[in-house]
Amino acid sequence: MGAGEWVTEEDKYECPLSEDTQKMAKEELREDKNTRDQALDQIRSWIKQNPRIENSRMDAKFILKFLRCKKFNVPMAQESIERYLLLRQVYGPAFHNLDITIPVMDELLTLGYIFAVPGRDIKGRRVVVARPGVFDPYKYTNADMCKIHAITYEALMEDEESQVRGFVHFADGAGVSFPHLTLFTPKEAVRIVKNGEKTLPMRHKEVHAINVNPSLKFALDFGMSLISEKIRSRVRIYTSIEDAKNNKMDVSMLPKEYGGTMPMKEMIDLWRKELLDLRPIMMSHDRMKVRAEMYSEKAREGAVSALKAGFNCSTSTGGESTMHGITGSFRKLEVD
Repeated sequence: MGAGEWVTEEDKYECPLSEDTQKMAKEELREDKNTRDQALDQIRSWIKQNPRIENSRMDAKFILKFLRCKKFNVPMAQESIERYLLLRQVYGPAFHNLDITIPVMDELLTLGYIFAVPGRDIKGRRVVVARPGVFDPYKYTNADMCKIHAITYEALMEDEESQVRGFVHFADGAGVSFPHLTLFTPKEAVRIVKNGEKTLPMRHKEVHAINVNPSLKFALDFGMSLISEKIRSRVRIYTSIEDAKNNKMDVSMLPKEYGGTMPMKEMIDLWRKELLDLRPIMMSHDRMKVRAEMYSEKAREGAVSALKAGFNCSTSTGGESTMHGITGSFRKLEVD
């Protein structure tokens, strides 16, 4: 690929992180100027030489979100970038055209289905509020659901302070009922959760949920079984917002309706402005491209066995993957 054809060009990185955040990045992520410059060089030359990657962003901010999420383990960050580019492409309806001005996306945002709260909590993290009960499963599709999540997370990941400090999630399960569970098959649910955790470069620091319908406990247990032990240990479930407050959950950042100070509508309007500002970047992602035919069928489907096997130990021949090394003997045992 000739110069000038990448979605974004290589830039000279000037670190915008606050002093405190730089200190945290050093302690928790092994990031300093030296590590960062070396890793950026390695990843950029790897992208250029990777025959499977046709186009990508080359700016430091984009590459750093993967490096930070993988604590500057370069091979793991490379795998994450490649998996991200592949899944964006093969799940086109959910990840392409991440445009908040699409009427359905704006509608879901106005309903307060998912949005980020303005400002940061006491630990410098953005707080994401999700209210799945307002999602009408008869009116909207599972692709709509995936797309509004993709818009939210992609926008949040553009911020470097957040790449280091991570995110707090708050979910209100009021109104969630059985029809919501039929939006995805169990197999799709497994793939979405596993790929989301492995592929989206986000550091999830805390997850709080209230109003979980007791009759859907089996679904919650199933969901909890899919996430890693690390994230599972950060999940707190409360019966109500009062229960959350009694258990010392900080509600000051939440909408006024949940014990905070700013009304939800104002928060949503401020978040919409952020999304509109980021819209050109989000739309530019559709130019990122991999040669999908060079991946195994399982990798293209987002199969869990492909996640476990990793990209670096497979070679693609005619669309099927030939596994090398120890993973090959276990592949047959994987339940997808």
